[in-house]
Amino acid sequence: MNKFALLCPGQGAQSADMFALVRQHKQAASFVQTVLSHQIDQHTLADALSSSRLLFNNRYAQPLIVATSLAHWQALRDHLPAPDLIAGYSIGEMTAHAVSGSMDMQAVLHLATTRAALMQACVHAPQRMLAISGAAITDIQQFATSHELHVAIITADNKAIIAGLADQISAVIPEIAKLPGHDITYTEIAVQIASHTPLMLGAVPGFAQALNGTPVHETEIPVLAGINAEKVTEPATIRSSLLAQLTQTIHWHTCMDALAENGISHALELGPGSALSKMLQTRHPQIACRSIADFRSLEGVVHWVHRQNEN
Repeated sequence: MNKFALLCPGQGAQSADMFALVRQHKQAASFVQTVLSHQIDQHTLADALSSSRLLFNNRYAQPLIVATSLAHWQALRDHLPAPDLIAGYSIGEMTAHAVSGSMDMQAVLHLATTRAALMQACVHAPQRMLAISGAAITDIQQFATSHELHVAIITADNKAIIAGLADQISAVIPEIAKLPGHDITYTEIAVQIASHTPLMLGAVPGFAQALNGTPVHETEIPVLAGINAEKVTEPATIRSSLLAQLTQTIHWHTCMDALAENGISHALELGPGSALSKMLQTRHPQIACRSIADFRSLEGVVHWVHRQNEN
């Protein structure tokens, strides 16, 4: 029996046209219009969508990312099979719980906005994230620790994202090439906050209060917890995993392994971007992976999923 998974992305692939596909769908388009009218500080999310400066600002990026994935799901859910498993990357883990039905979509959008504001309040000096590839994870971890930095996300056995104060990240860049390994490279991540590190500890009390004030229901569709790739369906575990990932490393490589171990045959990334589907395809080539970003129409997405279901 074929098994279907959904992937919910985090920050990094935002673009001004990331809602373009869902505007073809009346209900989803109405949802988008309502979301974009929401104001944060002096700007609406519509303002942020049309501003290259604001689009990657954490305060706006997190709710916009969640809104994009949820709008795509609204447009597609009546035409696709229910997913057997959902995995969300960083802020995408919150999206995943709205898709699973454990939390209301509007409640998750509100939580995403709250989360972003609380995390931004932890930025007392500029912060950066940097992806390193080609070195063993243990070496990357040791490197980060020795320079008072943190491993925020592990994406492969030889790839991880480190995070910390911007000055400290800049200072270690010349040292990265000295790491043991093969074809050592680094890439700047378009996220201006040290997510999933102890630098976010100040956000924990407020986010815990927000989570406790949000209705959460048990769901039949499991979501993989980013911190340990465990399948979560119960309210207490949902809340604790979402809270923990603020300050703890995301083990995305083990989440991808869990998808394979659970017999997933095909996976659809809800967008924006296609980073998650590409990573999964690389790590587990037997899983057919596509992103909504690969298609020109919603009908094309539906056709692809159903074709994989029938194979």
